[in-house]
Amino acid sequence: MSQAVLEKILEGKIIAIVRGIPSTKIVGLAQALEKGGVNCIEVTFDQTSEEKVKDTLAAIRAIKDALGDKVCVGAGTVMSVEQVHQAVEAGAEYMISPNVNEAVIRETKKLDKVSIPGAMTPTEAAFAYECGADIVKLFPAGLLGAAYVKAVKAPLKHIPVTAVGNVNVENCAEFLKAGAVGVGVGGSLVSAKLVDEGRFDEITATAKAYVEALAR
Repeated sequence: MSQAVLEKILEGKIIAIVRGIPSTKIVGLAQALEKGGVNCIEVTFDQTSEEKVKDTLAAIRAIKDALGDKVCVGAGTVMSVEQVHQAVEAGAEYMISPNVNEAVIRETKKLDKVSIPGAMTPTEAAFAYECGADIVKLFPAGLLGAAYVKAVKAPLKHIPVTAVGNVNVENCAEFLKAGAVGVGVGGSLVSAKLVDEGRFDEITATAKAYVEALAR
């Protein structure tokens, strides 16, 4: 199962990072993204309260129920083994973290899901891969720039990396040129304001713009 999911992520080249969108509005957002050609969606855990953690899981479940195999849904900001289990139960196919946590990586792989931990340095990236990560998320890539991704990839050609943090329509293709297998995009694609106002057509248009930029 995880191999098929990994192929979908690599093929799509972009993961939409959903933060702070309530589960009641998540399906409209997921449909808008899918319509624009973005079919990998990461719903991030909001760690600020138990209530918000529950809503994250409800959002993952809602996307899975409404769109099935049309989209590949994962959990983001996964910080513990317990959250790996909760996310898998809700229907998440991949786990994304802001850090390298060996226990989280190993548990994700044990449950046959895709592991994408976050790293910044070559040491962290190499260790994450050694622990079993499928892709290493270089974060915050946008602040460091495509040149940084290229420099890290030089000795670590064997490690697939994705660029996350301050990635936009203008610079996303640069990261692919620098050697990344894909990008993760948050606010500039998934605008909470647009979701709140029900302007899903605009989200679809932005998704299309990203897909086109990455295809070029």
